[in-house]
Amino acid sequence: MSKHVFTYLALGDSYTIGESVPLYENYPYQTVYLLRKEGILLHTPEIVAKTGWTSFELAEKMLHTPLLEQYDFISLLIGVNNQYRGLPLDSFQSDIDFLLRKAIHLSGNKKERVFVLSIPDWGQTSFAEKEKSAVIAAEINAFNEVCERLAKLQGVSFINITEETRKASQEKGLLANDQLHYSGRAYAIWAKKLAEKMK
Repeated sequence: MSKHVFTYLALGDSYTIGESVPLYENYPYQTVYLLRKEGILLHTPEIVAKTGWTSFELAEKMLHTPLLEQYDFISLLIGVNNQYRGLPLDSFQSDIDFLLRKAIHLSGNKKERVFVLSIPDWGQTSFAEKEKSAVIAAEINAFNEVCERLAKLQGVSFINITEETRKASQEKGLLANDQLHYSGRAYAIWAKKLAEKMK
């Protein structure tokens, strides 16, 4: 009898794609690799994400993208571009509510198989002016509070990776060559947290 091969849909923006690193180093691919090492078979992750997308743009794309009727696992990481563009929290909340409902539906209502990752803090990169890093951190926290609250409300897992990303200003090797996005080493940390939950 052949083993079940799980499907995995990763939703997001540049952090999900793994901007500035090879495809196999992004966190969805590293998550699949970790689980395969444990003997859990997964197909290559299906990724619906684009650099620069806000939550609204991801939600809009979800309405027009041909998807499978159901996925075994779904992850969501979105919101940094909402914060960067200064978009309001209330519209972000509406988008996240929609995206979570959509993800739960696509999981076959298996809420334990839907995972929300917190938004990284780009204020710790060289692209942020030093005097603005505290403001960026506070705004990222506010967006993450929305993500965590709605995740709990909908009964899905919330995985905090933000504190790990805040080490980027002191710890070398966590940023990609562009010094804005994260390295394969940083994504490996996120992947380990996600893989543990999925396992």
